[in-house]
Amino acid sequence: MKWVTGSAFVYLSAVKILAVFGLLMLIIAFWTLVERRGAAFIQNRLGPNRVGPGGLFQPVADGLKNFFKEETLPPFADRALFVLAPMMAFIPAFLTFSVVPFASPLPTPWGLVRMQVADLPIGFLFILAISSLGVYGFVLAGWSANNKYALLGGLRGSAQLVSYEIAMGLSAVAVLVFAGDISLNVIVARQQASVWFVLPLFLAFFLFLVAAFAETNRLPFDLPEAESELVAGYHTEYSAMKFAMFYLAEYSNMVTASGLLVCLFFGGWDIPFTSWDNTAPWTVWKTLATFVAFWAKTLFFLLLYVWVRWTVPRFRFDQLMDLGWKVLLPTALGYVIFIALATWALEVPGHEFGVREGLILAAANVVLGYFFFRVLDRNRVLGGPANRGRKLWRASAARRRS
Repeated sequence: MKWVTGSAFVYLSAVKILAVFGLLMLIIAFWTLVERRGAAFIQNRLGPNRVGPGGLFQPVADGLKNFFKEETLPPFADRALFVLAPMMAFIPAFLTFSVVPFASPLPTPWGLVRMQVADLPIGFLFILAISSLGVYGFVLAGWSANNKYALLGGLRGSAQLVSYEIAMGLSAVAVLVFAGDISLNVIVARQQASVWFVLPLFLAFFLFLVAAFAETNRLPFDLPEAESELVAGYHTEYSAMKFAMFYLAEYSNMVTASGLLVCLFFGGWDIPFTSWDNTAPWTVWKTLATFVAFWAKTLFFLLLYVWVRWTVPRFRFDQLMDLGWKVLLPTALGYVIFIALATWALEVPGHEFGVREGLILAAANVVLGYFFFRVLDRNRVLGGPANRGRKLWRASAARRRS
């Protein structure tokens, strides 16, 4: 069966745009409820439970509240930039998901349709380029409001995004070297043919995950909107739908980052321990099954965002910058060099990378990960209570001697 072309391609693309945008809005709306109920569960309280059964209509109530709240404009703000900033944060956040493949091709009477809004051969570079535009929304919001707390939040946000974007890109370069392509569809296909890249590239996965938390301004990296220090950060002066657009952008970035993690390291829409979903003939049931598999993996990472937010304390800003520039960046750079050399050493002419090569690199990643976490931890957690007790005993003995 051939791929759909001509006018049918245009009409079906429009349908995909509306469907994906609607699905993202639906997930974001109800994920606010999941996060609030998850926070209540972790903190041993109830959470939203008054609007609808189990609080199911709470996102609808929140949306209506934002629609009908008064729009405010600070008297000394730059009006044009103040209005433009939420759109600069909102639009790139939704555009980035357009190149993420979320199911196997769907057969239609007009031909095969990719379950992806735009099948770009440079899909990963598109995500990096468009997501980097979001920093303008934070900077403009902080500067145009003419508020010192908003300005500090905007500066923090821009410094954080620029710092961790480099580490994120370099950690993903290891995937591109291993896959030999920058198309997300090709990366998914390579994992279907061998092993999920989380095994041979575990350290890259960890670096990418940490950078994704920082890029989405989530705890423990929510310094740009630290309530205890900066009121609400760069959106201090915003209200109603302009305020809501920043939150929509944050949750959309979470969905995109989770989907990208799935595509780069967990096989995309690949169903584990089976191969029937990887090849033709394509059917509707195969598309539905792979759709469920992709979103099950993505929802796992979204739940991880919620869990980390309510269990890990916020970093200080100097710790955040040190982690980005002194730990993640040199580690990612060295890891890319290691993967390039390992790929060259394991490459056999006329033979593609398979399960054997993946398992060899997985063993190497276990060794690298052990030393990396040992150095990063400085024997505070991995050493255990006995090690901490010995340190305290030595410190008290030294004080007694002095």
